[in-house]
Amino acid sequence: MDSKIPNARWFRVIVPIMIACIISFMDRVNISFALPGGMESDLAITSQMAGLAGGIFFIGYLFLQVPGGRIAVHGSGRKFIAYSLAVWAVVSILTGFVTNHYQLLFLRFVLGVSEGGMLPVVLTMVSNWFPEREIGRANAFVMMFAPIGGMFTAPLSGFIINALDWRWLFFLEGSLSAVVLIMWWFVISDRPEEAKWLSAKERDYLVTELSRERAERMLDAPVTNAPLKAVFLNKGLMKLVALNFFYQTGDYGYTLWLPTILKNLTGGNMASVGILAILPFIATTAGIYAISTLSDRTGKRRLLIMISLFCFAAGLVTSVIFRHDVLISYLALVVCGFFLKAATSPFWSIPGRIAVPEVAGGARGVINGLGNLGGFCGPYLVGVMIFFYGQSAAVCMLAGSLIIAGLITLTLPKECDVEVNTQAKGAAGKGVIKVKRA
Repeated sequence: MDSKIPNARWFRVIVPIMIACIISFMDRVNISFALPGGMESDLAITSQMAGLAGGIFFIGYLFLQVPGGRIAVHGSGRKFIAYSLAVWAVVSILTGFVTNHYQLLFLRFVLGVSEGGMLPVVLTMVSNWFPEREIGRANAFVMMFAPIGGMFTAPLSGFIINALDWRWLFFLEGSLSAVVLIMWWFVISDRPEEAKWLSAKERDYLVTELSRERAERMLDAPVTNAPLKAVFLNKGLMKLVALNFFYQTGDYGYTLWLPTILKNLTGGNMASVGILAILPFIATTAGIYAISTLSDRTGKRRLLIMISLFCFAAGLVTSVIFRHDVLISYLALVVCGFFLKAATSPFWSIPGRIAVPEVAGGARGVINGLGNLGGFCGPYLVGVMIFFYGQSAAVCMLAGSLIIAGLITLTLPKECDVEVNTQAKGAAGKGVIKVKRA
């Protein structure tokens, strides 16, 4: 990008979106610390029920996926996220008052419904603000909400549970949603045309560049303006749904059971588990940055997604093979952390390559919603596998799911990749990305 173009959008758009996403992640996964931190014993929850409580979130998560993406395209993603933050605060605080697993399951389901539209909304908002040659890095920053949220959630949750109890974990972390709601409402804007804080030069650049790219996609994208059923009939988009399903099975199976795995591995208290859980999430941040940078520089999105998934699976298997060696097993879990979200930036850059914006918003919702049913299957199946076969079998099941996701990547269309023209002028050394035709 031309160095003379202001970059206010990187701070005024990406930072608020990241903060809102971090809060959503915190409310989503704090149960993974609450369960081994006293909730299981207080509510008499088995590993099967714990897996169901962790996974039922993603059943509710399905409902607002497509509406959320369409609202971001045709309405206001800003208002959608604001309403969501209010619900997150109420539901999280109420979770601190539960007295049985039925109440817990209901509130986890409601939390899933309220968070369901978040990712397609914020990804569509990002696509409204960043041209193609910046979208990979912009998505990468947004996707860092998971590891950054993990870095905060792990030690904070461990400390709160150790100092108070698991109920206060939900009271305090739920209150953060209300605080972030105020910030969100007064800071964020849906589109460059609506941002009063944006300079005329930056606004003109964004409007011109984004309009040009949209016009090109209208001519070249395999999917054009069409009813939602066109998304389901598009083989490329449906492959992304399947890939995301198996990916999220491994992703959330690992994420929601990591504190329990670490507690069983080390025998430590929740404070020490919280500290140990930091390093895998630090590694996740490094993985997102490394793979997203390679994706933007090389354009080989399919290859990088596949490598990330296979390496994630290898780390899980290694942690099982060396389960009697605490250090090696822990380091293998850290390697898993590196590749945990590494594929997300190149993955979420793909829908915009094979769908115009009017369809891409809904397509992201379909991909994220149906794909994230794996977020239910992963935690639930881990709980079932632990109950019947033990922790090692459960971890190997997650590895198998990731391998399937990696194999699906091989079948994605060539349009998912991009050709990088490093000789183009005006790119300031960054390279201009062009669509690679089949």
